[in-house]
Amino acid sequence: MNLEDFDNDEEKIIQDRLKQKTWNEIRTNDSWAIFKIMSEFVNGFENMGRIGPCVSIFGSARTQSDNKYYKLAEKIAFKISKAGYGIITGGGPGIMEAGNKGAHLGNGTSVGLNIDLPFEQHFNPYIDHDKNLNFDYFFVRKVMFVKYSQGFVVMPGGFGTLDEMFEAITLIQTKKIARFPIILVGSSYWSGLIEWIKTVVEQEHNISPEDLNLFKIVDNEDEVVEVLDTFYKKYTLKPNF
Repeated sequence: MNLEDFDNDEEKIIQDRLKQKTWNEIRTNDSWAIFKIMSEFVNGFENMGRIGPCVSIFGSARTQSDNKYYKLAEKIAFKISKAGYGIITGGGPGIMEAGNKGAHLGNGTSVGLNIDLPFEQHFNPYIDHDKNLNFDYFFVRKVMFVKYSQGFVVMPGGFGTLDEMFEAITLIQTKKIARFPIILVGSSYWSGLIEWIKTVVEQEHNISPEDLNLFKIVDNEDEVVEVLDTFYKKYTLKPNF
């Protein structure tokens, strides 16, 4: 079938991706992709290497400013900033905006790692002007979050938030990176997921009981800072890689 035979844009995109390409086309496209990926890594490393100890805040881009979790994320970021940490977010609206806003109000470092998406994503106005980075590749952006964060604060969110959270847990579980605090905020939001992990995933022996200790669940900004401070009383702050 030709592209014009499909009724909607999504089907046309799928068909275009499945279209058979010549070896020369594949090689050319992949070669240019390598250079683009390298440039994103280099730019990220050069800019992020100077920021100092930071905590990443994740959550839904769809959360409105009058939502209780937006307000809580702003308070958390403010308090973390006052504790001496910078704040890294995905740079967009919703919880990300709240995180950068709290950092800005706390006179702390406010970093935004933006991703080019066809919807949802646009950078918020609370990012430090010299710390607003843009990425085309999710996996490059995710490396920056892990490499330059000394903690993850996970607010209520969707698939993207879950992706970041579980990737960090997996990397720590498999000892690919050093352990750092992963803090889930909102016990009422996360309780169903955690109960399923305990009663299904663990019971099927797909994780070990001690894996449940790789994260903490809290409900307010004071508890977030307490978890961070308790963990780092033992260690010197430094990047994970």
